[in-house]
Amino acid sequence: MDYQKLFSLEGKTALITGGARGLGKAMAEALAQAGANIVIVDMEAASAEKAAKELASFGTKTLGLEVDVTNELQVHKAIDRVVSDFNELNIVINNAGICQKISIEDQSLEDWKKTMDVNVNGVFLISKYAGKQMKVQGGGSIINIASMSSFIANTEAQCAYNASKAAVAMMTKCMASEWVNDNIRVNAIAPGYMKTDMTKPIFAPGGELAHVLDMVPMKRLGEPHELGGLAIYLASEASSFVTGSSFVVDGGYTIW
Repeated sequence: MDYQKLFSLEGKTALITGGARGLGKAMAEALAQAGANIVIVDMEAASAEKAAKELASFGTKTLGLEVDVTNELQVHKAIDRVVSDFNELNIVINNAGICQKISIEDQSLEDWKKTMDVNVNGVFLISKYAGKQMKVQGGGSIINIASMSSFIANTEAQCAYNASKAAVAMMTKCMASEWVNDNIRVNAIAPGYMKTDMTKPIFAPGGELAHVLDMVPMKRLGEPHELGGLAIYLASEASSFVTGSSFVVDGGYTIW
């Protein structure tokens, strides 16, 4: 068995939502280094195009697209554009998401719906149209970004986020079940507390969530690149017998 070939993504095309920064960009970089063409989807055109240009340095073809994942027409057009430019869509990472730390009694219905719209409906819409394309072409891999919060209730108030990510974990199983005979594998990565430009100040000494690190057995935040290897595995033929699974990457937080 040639294991390097098994993990290779040469000739594949991957679409990453929310891929212009943070965890999404880190996973996009990992797939690019494994040989995949990369499509960055983001709410901001300039950010998507900038990230795509940077990733082109790995020698693969890239594209940046401005897409609101909650807008069905935009999603449909984006998938059509990818197929037009790259002929196929082999890999999707549903990474776009938001988290509002608001107590239940203080959260407006509008804010609740916003979280569900991005975190749940966005995953549904991208997966729906990607799945249709993958079915036509004979298969593919969809990777949903769930959360350790899909399975536990965090100490801070974020009910809407937790509920939305629990939905993503269940959607992963449902999609995997529906598409198993179409050679479309659907899995999820469930990160714990990760270090990004947005979260670093919150977890720094004296920050709002600095105390949370005491509950992480490894006593640190995860680094964005620590999701990259798993993303390559799930995107590649190395995980050909894996579908409907959620992989928790949390430094041991959910051990207890």
